[in-house]
Amino acid sequence: MRTRNATMSYKVSLICLKVISLSLFLLVFQSARAQYDWTALQAELEARQQQLGKDIVVLIRKDDSLVFKKEIGQFNTKTQAPIASSSKWLTAALVMQFVDEGKLSLDTKVVDYIPEFGKYFKSYITIGDCLSHMTGIDDDDKFLKRILERKKYESLEEEVNALARKEIRANRGTDFWYGGVGLNIAGRVLEIVSKKKFDMLIKQKLFVPLGLTRSSFTNLNGGPINPSGGAQSTADDYMKFLQMLFQKGKYNGKQILSEDAVEEMLKVRTKNIPIRYAPKSATGYGYASGAWVLEEKDGVATAIASPGLFGCWPMIDYCRGYTYLVFVKNLLGEERADIHKTLKTIIDEQLTSKCQ
Repeated sequence: MRTRNATMSYKVSLICLKVISLSLFLLVFQSARAQYDWTALQAELEARQQQLGKDIVVLIRKDDSLVFKKEIGQFNTKTQAPIASSSKWLTAALVMQFVDEGKLSLDTKVVDYIPEFGKYFKSYITIGDCLSHMTGIDDDDKFLKRILERKKYESLEEEVNALARKEIRANRGTDFWYGGVGLNIAGRVLEIVSKKKFDMLIKQKLFVPLGLTRSSFTNLNGGPINPSGGAQSTADDYMKFLQMLFQKGKYNGKQILSEDAVEEMLKVRTKNIPIRYAPKSATGYGYASGAWVLEEKDGVATAIASPGLFGCWPMIDYCRGYTYLVFVKNLLGEERADIHKTLKTIIDEQLTSKCQ
């Protein structure tokens, strides 16, 4: 009888503890949100819903606190969706984990792992060139054409060997051409170094440590795994990744990336480099490693984003101290990019009026 009573008492105490913990969380969450007036942001989202689409999730975290959350239509923070080029930021972070471990450096030459590049006079291309779209290898700026071309290949190895045989557009490091070439080459190098397929590798080293339970790299469009644009994720998952970068590589007490690696990812790579091709939505921005530079100081990004064609818009503003993420179920057109600039201006004014 005593044992039964003790068990019941323990269960009641556990339930009470959970209720108290939930109440405290809600109290802190409501308190954090109460500091800000999001009326203008709400109004802008409603006014722009036709352009953004009927399914939208918006999250904003200021330092460690969630200060804004909006779910519209069928989307919620756990809805999985393709994130297109927002995948590049994930792949760049995975590369930097290998740099942290001393297995690669940004000066490592691709030919050291893929001899095919030496056969076709591309032995000078480095991992750093790959992360910043400066390989000089010819690429197509037509999205659908790139998708159809990738379907010809059965593996990332086959695709990257074909890239080695492509024409040279420019000498490495002399101009910037945005696309999928560089990140896919880097992804293949990681496969060779680790002796693991890219999708399993990024799950093991990045997704599992961060608790990204609904994120994966798949080949929905056919063809091989695509490190430069083939991830699916959720708003909850991707926000964890943003928080890790915002917190100098640390998440939930674990150092996922070194501070040096995060700082390296923030360096502007396109200083004094001509931008030969960039999507219209990124006109006027510089580029770092896997992400666009919205604002910078002394060659280091202070606000950085990695938007995807399918509507994912993740952004970190280090200077103002917040992370921002929009998931929409729509293609990202030029006008929608302008919307995100407007939304950022509203957020900046609410969180802090000036960034020193």
